[in-house]
Amino acid sequence: MRNKIPELLAPAGSIESLRAAVNAGADAIYVGGAKYGARAYAENPEEADLIGGLRYAHRFGVRIHMTVNTLLKEAELQTLPDYIAPYYEAGLDAAIVQDLGALALLHEHFPLLSLHASTQTTITGPHAAELYRRLGVSRVIPARELSLEELVRIKRETGLEVESFVHGALCYAYSGQCFMSSLLGERSGNRGRCAQTCRLPYSLQRENQKSSGQGLLLSCKDLCSLDLIPMLAESGIDSLKIEGRMKSPRYTAGVVSIWRKYLDLYASEGAEGFQVEAADRAHLLDLFDRGGQTEGYYRQHNGREMIVLQEKKEKRKQNIPYEEEIEEKYLKTERELPLYGKFVQRDGEPMYLELSVSIPGAGQLSAEVAGEIAERARTAGSTAEAVRERLQKTGGTGFRFAKLDVSIEEGFFFPVKQLNELRRKGIEAISAKIDAAFRRDSVLGTETVRAAKTDSEDRTVRSVDTERTAPELHVSCDSWEQIQTVSAMEEVAAISFGADSIPAERWQAAVRCIQNAGKRVYLLLPQIFRTEAERFFREQAERLLDLPLDALIIRNLEEPGFFETLYGERNRRCPAFYFDFQVYGMNRTAQLCLREFGAARLTLPIEETARELKSLDTAGQEMVVTGRLPMMVSANCLKKTAARCDHKPEYMKLRDRRMMEMPVKTHCTFCYNTIYNAAPLSLSGVAAELTGLKLGAVRLLLSNETAAETKKAVRSIYRSFVLGEQSVPEAYENFTRGHFKRAVE
Repeated sequence: MRNKIPELLAPAGSIESLRAAVNAGADAIYVGGAKYGARAYAENPEEADLIGGLRYAHRFGVRIHMTVNTLLKEAELQTLPDYIAPYYEAGLDAAIVQDLGALALLHEHFPLLSLHASTQTTITGPHAAELYRRLGVSRVIPARELSLEELVRIKRETGLEVESFVHGALCYAYSGQCFMSSLLGERSGNRGRCAQTCRLPYSLQRENQKSSGQGLLLSCKDLCSLDLIPMLAESGIDSLKIEGRMKSPRYTAGVVSIWRKYLDLYASEGAEGFQVEAADRAHLLDLFDRGGQTEGYYRQHNGREMIVLQEKKEKRKQNIPYEEEIEEKYLKTERELPLYGKFVQRDGEPMYLELSVSIPGAGQLSAEVAGEIAERARTAGSTAEAVRERLQKTGGTGFRFAKLDVSIEEGFFFPVKQLNELRRKGIEAISAKIDAAFRRDSVLGTETVRAAKTDSEDRTVRSVDTERTAPELHVSCDSWEQIQTVSAMEEVAAISFGADSIPAERWQAAVRCIQNAGKRVYLLLPQIFRTEAERFFREQAERLLDLPLDALIIRNLEEPGFFETLYGERNRRCPAFYFDFQVYGMNRTAQLCLREFGAARLTLPIEETARELKSLDTAGQEMVVTGRLPMMVSANCLKKTAARCDHKPEYMKLRDRRMMEMPVKTHCTFCYNTIYNAAPLSLSGVAAELTGLKLGAVRLLLSNETAAETKKAVRSIYRSFVLGEQSVPEAYENFTRGHFKRAVE
């Protein structure tokens, strides 16, 4: 009995890689087009080439998933349907999407197209997955950091397909939650242009210590979960994904062929007969070696052994014989589709050729073409074997005859030219039948209906006065000292604090301190919401539900569903949801989706310029205008990487080659690290340029500021944004304007 195995999903950054993946045994391939993909520096084939690649893959039952996995600005979103339409009509199997607006638009215009939520969406649990289901998603690609148990839970509780990375490069940060490349330059990882700043050397400094560690502290080893195939297959994971759209066709072919070998081994022999050969492990390193490999996060939360730490002293020697073997097998030798044919000739009738082929996903297809009327031979006539031999010369067509029956009458002559022409017409006809089997009718220009509720277009934002002439000031605090300092400042209208910024035992006191000062109070939820966070909030449920909060600040889409359930289970009214900038609304359609997910207020994205923000729904919304922006959020722990983790939350300093010091916060309650920009954001000097946005609130994002620094920042924002004063001193001496003027690529 054959054991059930998951889909093997291969990367392709070029048509050569796509063909290599098909030839090496991939079940499906993900590839980017000329726009909208998260690997902007791959070759990314143009439309005609990619449609040709799509047709080639479909011949062999290989599915094509197209990447649309970047955040889209308003103007870009409007051109998306026209961009996707030719691929959809050619039979594109799925689109991998990050942007909420893109998902909504694709679901509206292309109802037969399978939609997969990219790992860039940072799905960490079943509640977030359910929200994506509402946008038409049939498969989710959760965060790579999830354990196998967490992945299985998503599948079990939602019924959605689950795709998971098993091989290739690992980002240090949670995908979709990294601004490092963006804030240090203009190359945004959310736009497919990551500069891989994390691969550079850094040093870590803890308080009262000269140095706690140095080296490639943020550079993860490459993922290789080959040994886990039995466990992954038995878990019910639907698709195993190989990373590598920027790597060579040789890499693609080599890695895919090895994974194909061991998936088939498990299918035939089961776990008992499954064992990876040492030679194949070596071959995977021959193909690419950054400094070792790791199983990833399936069975561990993080670990020093997952990090490269030090550059290799010497490069791995090139395995030329193995490379030549790959080239010969998968790059130079084209895969051929078996044909079944029948050639018939009768006196006085046109000869004809009937061809049939079996295509996975399309079934049995056939085509028949007619040729000339055969002439009687002046001498000996052609034999059936001679006719068969001539017709079977299909080299270069992508087909080969598995069987060809020839039925002719004696005494007739068949010119080579006529047989060649008949074969050519037959191949063209069966190829057209295959292409037609996957072709769809165009849906652009037809009347479509949004899947959203009819009243959502006119939904107003709760708890926000859109008629305000000046925004209110909201301060996010990260310590008890900051809460006390800000509560005493009359300039501030609202204060939020992180759920792990102070011990849960002090939540009530913090809320009382803030409300006694006449200010609204919000709880800032964790940026990563996983099992640890769920357990924590269930344990602290009574404390939480007793807090008279004005809002919960949502930073992960797992949170709305979880907290609605938590409050609902105890028949308590859930506070309003204010969505933070980590939950992206880069275009109006995405903003509408977030409101449908329950947002009472949105925080504007930090990767759009002042001009770009004007294309969004900004009236009554919030904008972060000052503070250190988080550049990276990681499941890995810099304490553990540099030495050992003592499970005590603290701020440390990460120093780069230019001696810039980036604060690092260890969120031990939820087990993740946040790395902040060395230069804090300050927009006080350009506040006048934002008055047209009609913001409801401006926010100061505090991290490790002292009381004096906090007061200075509050007064700078209040004078410039609330009072509208000109030439106000900036909140910080050394600061950045972020993307206020600098558009991300």
